[in-house]
Amino acid sequence: MKKLHAPLLFITGCLLLITIASCGGSDAKTASTAKDKYEKEKETLEEMEKKNPLRFLNANVVKDKKNLLGQKVIKGTVNNKAKVAIYKDVEVKILYYSKTASLLGESIETVYDNIAPGTAAAFKSKEWAPKGTDSVVLKVINAKVE
Repeated sequence: MKKLHAPLLFITGCLLLITIASCGGSDAKTASTAKDKYEKEKETLEEMEKKNPLRFLNANVVKDKKNLLGQKVIKGTVNNKAKVAIYKDVEVKILYYSKTASLLGESIETVYDNIAPGTAAAFKSKEWAPKGTDSVVLKVINAKVE
């Protein structure tokens, strides 16, 4: 009877050691692979944001009025909706429309500012607007990545 218990205890002990050894290393590997996966996803997100700046930037008119000289003064913001990328030197196309929604003219303004993720940059432009201008629309057409 004693001879039967010794091999059984030996086999049980070996299985227990193997189980403990495999569990201890697994946690470190899992944490390492999770971190690596996060870093890869972060890199791919950054690459996507750098390749498509127009997808993550938008421009809005805050206020437009005429000054004493008759120039159109446009105050606007450029918003960065990206999670990682920082944009700079954003080119904004200013479109002038009539009351009947006909395009009367356009100009380009460059916003020389670094725009961090989730932030906005304010700008101001003074232009001689075409006669009959009723509304102004802003559109981001180009940006550099920092």
